[in-house]
Amino acid sequence: MPKTRINCPNCRQPIMADIDQLFDVGQDPTAKQKILSGAFNQAACPNCGYQGMVATPMVYHDPDKELLLTYFPPELSLPVNEQERIIGPLITRVTNSLPQEKRKAYLLQPQAMFTLQTMLERILAAEGITKEMLQAQKERTILLERLFNASDETITDIATKEDALFDNDFFNLLNRLIEASTVQGDQESAKRLNELQKKLLGLTTFGKQVQEQSKDVEAAIQTLQSAGKSLTREKLLEMVIKAPNETQLSVLVSL
Repeated sequence: MPKTRINCPNCRQPIMADIDQLFDVGQDPTAKQKILSGAFNQAACPNCGYQGMVATPMVYHDPDKELLLTYFPPELSLPVNEQERIIGPLITRVTNSLPQEKRKAYLLQPQAMFTLQTMLERILAAEGITKEMLQAQKERTILLERLFNASDETITDIATKEDALFDNDFFNLLNRLIEASTVQGDQESAKRLNELQKKLLGLTTFGKQVQEQSKDVEAAIQTLQSAGKSLTREKLLEMVIKAPNETQLSVLVSL
């Protein structure tokens, strides 16, 4: 991305920054991840020390989702005709990048987003991720932050009072954080998160179910291993018939 000369949003002194106004997934497969991660249009001013996002008009295009979104920062306070003059060439670039057979009606009706957050939510909605799902993820993250430095007594109290929040998605998030901490070499955080996971598995309804399923998986594996080389179709059929629950039955079938 070429450097662009802009005025610092804080002190107004001229600086150089990486500015991108067009995010076209059809031309750059990483464009969606860039905009969702927030890692774009960042500036650092050597004069006043400002670090942050630069307010700039943007166009987002995803041809597979037939999505064409525009965003014009309200703080720029430009009249509509001036906004169209700036946004128009970006939309033209999108259209010109497509072969004739892929130029569909949605390109004639770009959707104007009034906030950057609304644009991000619209992109995620096209992926099947709703605002409710985002809010639930935010609540799980806040819950994990509360638990991370909590005492054993507090963890027990939270697990008891908010048992319904400890579901499959919560433990998946916890697992991802453990993996991320390990990859980043933060062994202390990985250790604390592992310890937290063990406590919650024994304290929460969902955690206890996971533990029971783990025992069933292990029991099914041991049943097969005990048969060894003498395992026949008849013996396997008998194991399947006598499987005490769905979990052990599934494990026997899959193995």
